[in-house]
This record gives sequence, C-alpha cells and structure tokens, in this order.
Amino acid sequence: MKKKRGFNYFEAFVGLSEYSLSSAEILHNTLMNYDAAELPQKIKEMHEIEHSADLAKHVLMNNLLKEFLPPIEREDITSLSQEIDDVTDSVEDVLLFLSMFNIKTIRPEILKFTELIASCCKSMYEALVEFQNFKNSKTLHGKIVEINNLEEKGDGLYYEMMRNLFTSSNDPIELMTWCEILHKLERCCDNCEDVADTIEQIVMKNS
Repeated sequence: MKKKRGFNYFEAFVGLSEYSLSSAEILHNTLMNYDAAELPQKIKEMHEIEHSADLAKHVLMNNLLKEFLPPIEREDITSLSQEIDDVTDSVEDVLLFLSMFNIKTIRPEILKFTELIASCCKSMYEALVEFQNFKNSKTLHGKIVEINNLEEKGDGLYYEMMRNLFTSSNDPIELMTWCEILHKLERCCDNCEDVADTIEQIVMKNS
C-alpha cells in the first residue's frame, strides 16, 4: 500500500510567496497606470489575493497543529509563514493608504519603489523555491544576499524620496500623506528582508 504523502511545508511557503509576488505586481501595475476612479476595484483584487493568502496560511497552521514531527522546528514554520504573510499585507497597505488619503496623482519617482518591491518579492519567491532543497542548493545563499541588497537599495530610495519631498513642497497635508506612503513602501522591502533573514537562520540551525 502506497504511503500517504504528508503536508509539504516548503511547497506551502512557495505558495504563500506567490501571493506576495502577485500583490506586488498588482501594486506596480496600478501605479504605472494610475486612475483614482479604478482604485476601489484594484483594492478589491488586492484584498482577494490577501484573503487567499490568509486561507493558505490557516491550512498550513492547521496541519502543523496535527503534525507529529515537522521537517523543521514548529517555531520556524510559524515565524516564516507569518513573515511571508506580512509581505502581502504590507503591499496591500500601500493601496489602502492611497485610497484613504484620496491620492489623485502619483509622484513619478514612486514607480521606482514599486518596481523595487516587485523585484524583492520575485527574489523572495525564488529563494523559497530553493529553500525546499536548502541542504543541497547552490543558489539559495545568493538569493538571500540579493534580497538584502534590494532592501538596502530601498533604504536609499526612501531617503532620496523623503529629501526630494521636503525640498519640493511646503504643503503640510502633502508632506504628511506622502511621508506615510513612503514609509509603507519601505516597509514592504523590510518585510522581504525579514523573510530572507529567517530563511538564513533556519538553514544555519539545520546544517
């Protein structure tokens, strides 16, 4: 009799990261072709992705509750799944803040940030694909370094755009709104780096 295949946590991590990548692509495409009138529909699309990610995470956690001997420590599975989910949530937050602040036009330099976020999420996805075979992977470390470098680039963009904002505007409302949005954009990159750091810690513990 063929043994029943158990739940694959590594495949689940990849699946969660696909939601993050999809959300980042929607964010970038929405801002590239920005139309404030279409924002409610885009938020709905984004929320459907975020909700699907939440459901997938619940499936993972429910399996973990019943798991006798998971492939890595329970705490690591819990932390990594939550951190990937945080990436999706933080990307969704950007669209929500654009709507909340009633943004009518997008500052052109913001597209550099959304493109960078999409690159971060793509590298995160690729790292998690490699993580499935972390004991033999020749490229996982390079992907982790890549995410760290992208996050560092995000820090540079944040500083540059904040400085440009305060040198080009004296409007307190404009300054407040774009400061919040830039903070949310930076947080997306930070969350991707959190995932990379956790992957690296798990690899070190299990090598």
